Amino acid sequence: MHILLIEDDPLLGKAVERALTQLTYTVTWLRDGREAVAAVNDRMVDLILLDLGLPNKDGFDVLLELRQRRIRTPVIVMTARDGLEARVRGLDAGADDYLVKPFHLDELAARIRSTARRAQGLSDNRIEVGALSLDMTTAEVSFRGAPVELTPREFALLQTLMERAGRVVRRAQLESSLYGWDSDVGTNALDVLVHGLRRKLSHDTIKTVRGFGYTIPLEPQ
Repeated sequence: MHILLIEDDPLLGKAVERALTQLTYTVTWLRDGREAVAAVNDRMVDLILLDLGLPNKDGFDVLLELRQRRIRTPVIVMTARDGLEARVRGLDAGADDYLVKPFHLDELAARIRSTARRAQGLSDNRIEVGALSLDMTTAEVSFRGAPVELTPREFALLQTLMERAGRVVRRAQLESSLYGWDSDVGTNALDVLVHGLRRKLSHDTIKTVRGFGYTIPLEPQ
């Protein structure tokens, strides 16, 4: 999952970025409201963590503009504004969840999982597709009943494909989810990652759709 973190507090931003990166998420951290709106318009993002007290453009205005432009990316608001009026205003503006500062990073991670589940239409933290099973909470994967050790990026790739099983996921979306906006990533980095994942599972688990991207069939072999 590629998470856009919009937070101008350097200490909190660094702590959240580090914690989520350790949980295998790809994090892009921005500190300016106006820059954030442009970024979401131009880039692929799976989930947004949005502070309200931002320079140049208030978080409420950022959220309203995103929803007015029909950008449906899930948004979790993070703010010290804990009054009922602020919470209601944020949810009415289109936020998917509202987290009051200070918060524990474990709670933030749980809310990210919950919001992602709702966005994908999932009921719990476990995804099962054919012989594949993936637990988003424990980061454990099994194939044909046997545990499989994956790197964080392999796990993130498999999760993205399993969440969309039966559908083709375009290369650009996968690269954004896995690498964020890192321009230094090689053009074949995704292919190398897919190859490594196939070796640990089976070659037929992930199908290549030439010219588009990759897919996991609903009943992988």
